Amino acid sequence: MINWRVKSLDAILATAEKKSLHRTLGAFQLTMLGIGAIIGTGIFVLTAAAAQKAGPGMMYSFIIAGFVCAVAALCYSELVSMAPVSGSAYTYTYAVMGELMAWTVGWALVLEYAVAAAAVCVGWSGYVMGLIQKATGFVLPEVLSHGPAWTMDGFMPVVDFSHGIVNVPAIIVALVITLLLVKGTSESAKVNSILVAVKVTALSAFIVITLPMVSGDNFTPMLPNGWLGTQGSGVGVVGAAASIFFAYVGFDAVSTAAEETKNPQRNVPIGLIGSLGICTIFYMLVAAGVVGSVGAQPITSITGAVLSPDSAEFVTRCKELASAGSSPIVCSHEALAEVLSKLHYDQVSKLVGLAASIALPSVILMMIFGQTRIFFVMARDGLLPEKLADIHPKWKTPWLMTIVTGIFVAVAAAFFPVGQLADISNSGTLFAFFMVAIAVLILRKTDPNRARPFKTPVVWLVAPLAAGGCLFLFFSLPTVAQLVLPIWGSVGLVIYFLYSRNHSHVGKAIAAQEASKK
Repeated sequence: MINWRVKSLDAILATAEKKSLHRTLGAFQLTMLGIGAIIGTGIFVLTAAAAQKAGPGMMYSFIIAGFVCAVAALCYSELVSMAPVSGSAYTYTYAVMGELMAWTVGWALVLEYAVAAAAVCVGWSGYVMGLIQKATGFVLPEVLSHGPAWTMDGFMPVVDFSHGIVNVPAIIVALVITLLLVKGTSESAKVNSILVAVKVTALSAFIVITLPMVSGDNFTPMLPNGWLGTQGSGVGVVGAAASIFFAYVGFDAVSTAAEETKNPQRNVPIGLIGSLGICTIFYMLVAAGVVGSVGAQPITSITGAVLSPDSAEFVTRCKELASAGSSPIVCSHEALAEVLSKLHYDQVSKLVGLAASIALPSVILMMIFGQTRIFFVMARDGLLPEKLADIHPKWKTPWLMTIVTGIFVAVAAAFFPVGQLADISNSGTLFAFFMVAIAVLILRKTDPNRARPFKTPVVWLVAPLAAGGCLFLFFSLPTVAQLVLPIWGSVGLVIYFLYSRNHSHVGKAIAAQEASKK
């Protein structure tokens, strides 16, 4: 079938040579980019949402999500060492399973990168507004600092504007980071390295303060919502793992920088695995500090029902508890700073809030960076308008693509809560990771003799574990997040058959070959 036309790895490498990005990044910069993309909203903000879903059991959630990411990273490392070009899972799928599947993966990656960037913008907004309130007493009205709450009534979305309308701070940070990325990759990487140092320092201070105060009593009950919640609820340890998966996936952004990396066969695997390993250690220590020092039990409705952390009812319940003098950590929009405040380290709390406000933009930077590089390669292949892939003559960046992506991110950040954005992002990410694991196995059979500077160890065990883990976590997401992927994919297929299929460079080459034979 012509829709399953494959673009070989050799053709992909040749295309990249004709219209390539400038190689400026080394192993250290890549590792910093990975840490910059990974450590962010997932640990600074979503820790509270994970606690609401799993209680102290979120410790297990971090382990489950980290394991799935680790086996997926090993699969990524093999593919990126074979094809060190931009495009990530989209490129690898094109080379193995053909254009139609590649398009679906590339389209799903919009959920991973652009929606993830929007989630981090919302997380940053919570920290910076909390910091400003502590420092000056100024409180931005809820209607301008929070987007509306979204719930599902069957298959119909219900929007609740009672607690917010538009998140103005999130819009501002999205547009500022977009302008920085338009200016240049190397400059962005330098800024990112500084921001990574700030984040690591803040988390280290948090760990040093909280771990000595850990109490075993705060880990009881360990599993208040059990391992598995009801289907589609997204609660329980596994449901929290599906959400907290968002805290790890930034390592994928390293692979999108392959075409801008010096000696990518060596440096990209180092960046992928190194950044993931460092961040996993930090996550486990921070989670232990949160749970052990102040407790992290979920709150329920007056009737005892488990509440989703993104529901309007949850927000109302948190306000009721606050009015009664209680402020559970699960209700916080700035979880780590709130923990330190509860421990009476007010000045350190402000510094951690400041560090998050300064450093979270590095995650936004990497997410928008990753999205623009995916779109850049798709445009270079003709699946999107090639004008979008134009490189700025001075800054050497895909400037038009970056601006379009930044506007999309700003709009999503303005109107959706952080938890739902994270879950939606995870749905696209898990699909892409699943396809990467399958691609590794297929290439081992179809092209066994190709040079592999990095080989996935025990591939026939690791790759199936990655694929199965991704499916397991996907079906543990809330129903609304599961539904977004097929709906979004259907929109993408319409675009493919109306535009991309007829403008594809591979398709035109096939048509030219058939015409010459006649």
